[in-house]
This record gives sequence, C-alpha cells and structure tokens, in this order.
Amino acid sequence: MTSETASLVDPERLTAWLDAHIPALGEGPLVIRKIHGGTSNIILSLNRGGETLILRRPPAVPPPGSERSVLREARVLMPDRRFVYVADDAGFPYGAWEEPALRAHILDLFASLLERYRPEISVIACNTASTLVIDDLRLRFPGHPFVGTVPAIKPAAERTRSGLVSVLATPGTVKRQYTRDLIHQWASKCHVRLVGSERLASLAELYMRDGFVDEEQVKAEIAPCFVEQDGKRTDIVVLACTHYPFLANRMRKTAPWPVDWLDPAEAIARRALSLVDGRPRPLESANGGEPDIAVFTSGKPDFAARRLMQGFGLTVAV
Repeated sequence: MTSETASLVDPERLTAWLDAHIPALGEGPLVIRKIHGGTSNIILSLNRGGETLILRRPPAVPPPGSERSVLREARVLMPDRRFVYVADDAGFPYGAWEEPALRAHILDLFASLLERYRPEISVIACNTASTLVIDDLRLRFPGHPFVGTVPAIKPAAERTRSGLVSVLATPGTVKRQYTRDLIHQWASKCHVRLVGSERLASLAELYMRDGFVDEEQVKAEIAPCFVEQDGKRTDIVVLACTHYPFLANRMRKTAPWPVDWLDPAEAIARRALSLVDGRPRPLESANGGEPDIAVFTSGKPDFAARRLMQGFGLTVAV
C-alpha cells in the first residue's frame, strides 16, 4: 500500500469487512492499488491472491468534469492493458467537417496510428466519427477489431417512462442516416427529438481544461432537449458525444427539470473487453512497465492540454 492509498481507505477495517462479506476474494495480504485517469470517483483495485475487486468511492470534493469517460471505464475493466489515447486536436471539432473530407482524414489517421502502435483493439470514442466511418475502417483494415460509439438510443427507448427521449449530439451525428436508422429500429414507439449542438463540444473542452464554463451557454445548448407533450415530459437525454458527459453536472444544474442523462461509456468499455483476451494479465505485469500515453495529432499540445493529460494519468508522447 502506498501513502496515497493509505489516505483513502483504512486497510484493517477493509480487510475485516472483506473477511465477513466477500471471503471468496482470498485470505492473503490485501493489495490496494489506485487506478488513475479520469476525473470522477476514486477507483481502487483490491486483490488478496484471488479475484480482483474494483472499489469505487466519491472524492471528498468532486472536481470539474466529474463524469465517466470511455478511457476511464476501459482502464477499470482492463487494468492489465496499456492504453494509447489519441487526441485528434488537429481535426477538432469533427462536427464542422464535410463528410468526404472527414472520412478521408480519419482513414489516413488510423493508417498511421495502426502502423506505429500496433494496438490490440481500437476504440473510436466519438459518435460523429463512428457513425460516419466505422464500416470503412473495418473494410480497409480487415482483421483488426474496432469498437465504435453510437447514440444509446436502444437503452433510452427501453428505459423511458414518458416515451419522450432527446438525443443531444453534434450536427454531424444528428444529420447522419445511421442515427435515424437506429431510431427506426429501436425507438419507433417513442418520440425522439434530435438536437444538434454547435458549441457544446467546445464548451466541454474548455471546462476540462480550465475548470469553468459559462452556465448560461450550457443552458442554451441543452434547452431544445426538454419537451412537454400531452402532459408528459422528456425523461431521458442521450449524450451522443463523448465530450458531453464532462459537462453533465452543469447540465443537471441548468436543466428545467430532472432527466436521466444517458452516458454509454461503460457499455463501450465492456464491448472492448469482450473482444480482447478474456483472461486478465496479472496486475504485477500490467502495461509491461510502460506508461499509458497521450498522442496529439497536431504535435503541439499546450500547457493546459499537458496538465489535463497528467490528470488522466497519461504521459504526453513526443
């Protein structure tokens, strides 16, 4: 146990509780490791020589952007893997691109990344990119597994009680036929409003980097999501951009009434886990001693971006 983890839990009390409630975890010395990355709950792995248990606890003071991210959830489920986080800052924001140019850009980018890093799997943590180019990537790079990110319309349709669902996305995701096909397939009995935000992804970037954002701007961007119809109200908003969960606490604060903000990060990470080797590697050999890295496609991350990556437990590649 490190001094960092010792300040987070009482190992003697935790060991006694585990003995009483989860004896299957083993009887050996309790090994506690903090899983770094992200800005949500504090996450610890517990191991006593048998199964590994994941313990989540809220921080004493929630930091900015205190929601899940795909990277964070993937690290929780696959702590034995090394991660390469690619920030395509040279192409951001994707929602402003014309489709043919964006498709060519992403295909060329992946050709370079796959050649350089030889990953076991690639997770496209972007709805705009996934709905546009996931099929093209699988055709161009057969045999390499890709996990895409698509609007969580099916679970929204299953959970809604009012039948009123909004999908908050970039303009590119909203106008794409792929999104409309998902609605036709899974939510034909619901009223689904598509809301294309021009500014929310940039506001989320600002919030992650600087820790503050104009709440009135957030309020204006999410306002079209809230529908009242025949005495019923929108009760689920699908966050169909992986930037948006970092603003979810500000969205809750400025929303006209409470809704379920549906974030697919954990489902994406579980899908990735299902496609890689199912037997976890020992934690002692996690990452082969190499750090998780962040790659900026511009090659010129500024100080704020570097600081943000450090907060995620990532080393910026040079």
